[in-house]
Amino acid sequence: MSSQYVVFQGPENFRHRIIFATLSGKPIKIEKIRSQDLNPGLRDHEVSFLRLMEAVTNGSVIEISYTGTTVIYRPGIIIGGPYTHTCPPSKPVGYFVEPMLYLAPFSKKKFSIVFKGITASHNDAGIEAIKWGLMPVMEKFGVRECALHTLKRGSPPQGGGEVHLVVDSLIAQPITMHELDRPVISSIRGVAYSTRVSPSMVNRMIDGAKQVLKNVKCEVNITADVWRGENSGKSPGWGITIVAETKKKGWCYFAEEIGGSGDIPEEIGSKVAYKLIEEISKSAAVDRNQLPLAITYMVIGKEDIGRLRITREQVDERFIQMLRDIKKIFGTEVFLKPVDDIGSDDFIATVKGIGFTNTNKKIA
Repeated sequence: MSSQYVVFQGPENFRHRIIFATLSGKPIKIEKIRSQDLNPGLRDHEVSFLRLMEAVTNGSVIEISYTGTTVIYRPGIIIGGPYTHTCPPSKPVGYFVEPMLYLAPFSKKKFSIVFKGITASHNDAGIEAIKWGLMPVMEKFGVRECALHTLKRGSPPQGGGEVHLVVDSLIAQPITMHELDRPVISSIRGVAYSTRVSPSMVNRMIDGAKQVLKNVKCEVNITADVWRGENSGKSPGWGITIVAETKKKGWCYFAEEIGGSGDIPEEIGSKVAYKLIEEISKSAAVDRNQLPLAITYMVIGKEDIGRLRITREQVDERFIQMLRDIKKIFGTEVFLKPVDDIGSDDFIATVKGIGFTNTNKKIA
């Protein structure tokens, strides 16, 4: 029976596996999900994510075992359309918005989803990171009309934020990618935001970041975004996102950080600036957070060879695991070929697209 499914074990890469299954149309079975834990099985945010997948697809079948340690997922077709999703407090809206970017361009109808919950966290992508970091990558592959609107900001732990994801570009397949150079940084921009705290926090974060970036030989522009009243969610909070943009339009690197209780705003500002500098030094065409999206779009591109320059530092455990999952589900491999440049230990990731076509528009 299990031969009908592509079988995985453990909770790692949970979202990507579900996304890959949906794009490939192959049913998957994920077993032994935290089976050794005192609290075994799926967490509330993973169940919530499956509910979201059920809403944006038609005909998907999800079976969760009694203990929650096994999930069987038979994907339907991606239909999109308008929807409102309330996210559990254990994960921010970014955890749910990010996987939608993989599916939205290949849907039957345009995506218009309102996500309610926490809008920032330490581990998952924040609103600006998605808007300025991930959406430009989609643009490179031909998805031009996508936007994420912040209706309300909601800081942890109580949230109360609202964001609206709109993807109007429906494409048959992504454009084939050829990016063999390391782009040059031309400007740095960012936003420091706060909800229900003194606006001075925001200015102090900006000062901290600018102090570190003052020696960078390009323009630095970080704006303040202070939220008050009912649109500022239920909890006090503050954070900063900065993006380094390149001369080659569309490529960028980003870093973000949110403040916790007892944190000093200046330190958060300087921390995020150092984080950005580190990201630039360890990245080639895309940064570590953008890489999964870029590689996935390359895999489902037309039957042509796509190439993307990556650095040795980007080939980490997470990346290797993702390549294994891609091979298991799509049956295609990503080849890493060392770059010929003297003194460079970068690779060119080469992948032949599987020739995926968005048939969802034709079916129904």
